[in-house]
Amino acid sequence: MKTIQWFPGHMTKAMRMMEQSVPLADGIIYVLDARCPAASFNGKLIKMAGNKPVLYVLNKYDLADERADALMKIIGANAVKINASNANSKRVVSEAINRLTADKREKSLAKGYSKIFRFMVVGVPNTGKSTVINLLAGSKRTHTGDKAGVTRGKQWIRLDGFELLDTPGTMPPAFENQKLALHLAFVGSINDDILDIDDIALELLGELYEKYPARLQERYGIAGGTKLEMLDCVCKKRGFILKGGDYDYERAERAVIDDFRKGRLGRITLDTVGDMQGLSF
Repeated sequence: MKTIQWFPGHMTKAMRMMEQSVPLADGIIYVLDARCPAASFNGKLIKMAGNKPVLYVLNKYDLADERADALMKIIGANAVKINASNANSKRVVSEAINRLTADKREKSLAKGYSKIFRFMVVGVPNTGKSTVINLLAGSKRTHTGDKAGVTRGKQWIRLDGFELLDTPGTMPPAFENQKLALHLAFVGSINDDILDIDDIALELLGELYEKYPARLQERYGIAGGTKLEMLDCVCKKRGFILKGGDYDYERAERAVIDDFRKGRLGRITLDTVGDMQGLSF
């Protein structure tokens, strides 16, 4: 399949904007996709943060399984798992922010003033940065969407006791690990318009059969075979048949991708412990 690369011009502009905003921030909230925290980690964003404290928020945990717990432990103590669409997650993130700022807050109070802490919220596209901010705000304060690249501008959001800067999703300029690039394509962090959906669907079926064969057996009747034979099973199970009896592969491909992204195949974690090696959290 073709090499995956995606770094449109607006991301270069976004990186410059974030570099200019870093001095104004007290810390970084890095939103990762719990299904693929290694793939959704952009080391350039952390390098930009310098010595600022970082809180890693593994969002969409409702779509990941218990394998994500082992990956979160590798990240360390400054990591929490949430579903930003669930109001109960607000307490988890708020408490983590308070822990991260406890020392500085005590020092400011000892000097007789209450400091307003500012955090940049960063991550690759479609991990739910804006949804996390809306969760903390208790209302819709930023634009959200299920397509990569919704947030384009800079938005400071004032909340109780701190401010958040919503930033555009930004990829690394090049994907050195194409396996992780595929994971980003699977979860929708890369614009579908630049992808070969044929390749993505077939690669997704292959990886899911390797890691979660029972899920494919249950939903599509897949019991093995080549990736194309697996897609044949999807067509037969779902009735994706064209006039003349040919299989409607395009419809089947989009169905497989959509089923995965919407959680219809169950809770799935794509990344492994090995994928986390060498990342500087």
